[in-house]
Amino acid sequence: MITSPPQFLDVNGTNIALRLRAGREPGIVWLGGYRSDMLGTKADWLDRYASEKGVAFLRFDYSGHGESSGEFRDGTISLWLEQSLAVFRQFSSGPQILVGSSMGGWIALRLIQELQKSGESERAAGLVLIAPAPDFTSELVEPQLTNDQRRQIAERGFMEEPSDYSPEPYIYTKALLEDGKANQVLKGVIQTDCPVHILQGMEDEDVPYTHALRLVDHLPVDDVTITLVRDGDHRLSRQQDLELLSRTVSSMVDRTRTRYSIQ
Repeated sequence: MITSPPQFLDVNGTNIALRLRAGREPGIVWLGGYRSDMLGTKADWLDRYASEKGVAFLRFDYSGHGESSGEFRDGTISLWLEQSLAVFRQFSSGPQILVGSSMGGWIALRLIQELQKSGESERAAGLVLIAPAPDFTSELVEPQLTNDQRRQIAERGFMEEPSDYSPEPYIYTKALLEDGKANQVLKGVIQTDCPVHILQGMEDEDVPYTHALRLVDHLPVDDVTITLVRDGDHRLSRQQDLELLSRTVSSMVDRTRTRYSIQ
């Protein structure tokens, strides 16, 4: 499938790249992970799925990611959330199924909270989380920092570590870590008011499956399903993983159409 050139939305001076496939409701909105972009394997797979099913599909790159402008090291959860909300409100309408991968799962949960505050809770009709990493800065990154890395952050304002997914190193800034605390969601009850389905690999070395189980504990009010893939890693991008993603999203689409009486 030929990938179309992106559109751009100016969000406070930053050009956010996005691609929108027109189609029926409920639409699907892709929220990518840390240092991932909208042309990744899972996002492309969902675009093909949406094309085959005639469903609307929206995907975009946060600032400093993919085809969007801005510097990666300037990014924070609050900034990327602000951009996500702007794209969501400008380019989607009606009920949407949010699909959040890794950090995108955290962004999705925060996006729902912000929609609830503004009286738009009905816009989030379903939530599919792939290896969700809510609060990863404080729960997964900071506890593992070495004394040298803490010194780098204190003196330089950032630290780097090799990435298994890119030739470029991961960069964790002091601003990102501090802002992460202001966006924590694993501090009490999370109520999304929509069905939630979590897909989690048990061989995930980046976001342990116990982290996903902890998230379930914070979702006592919602209808939550978790699928543990025994031999799955963090990517969950093998053919069988992608087919599982299709089935999960398809089920969520059907549930949403029934719930909202969409033909």
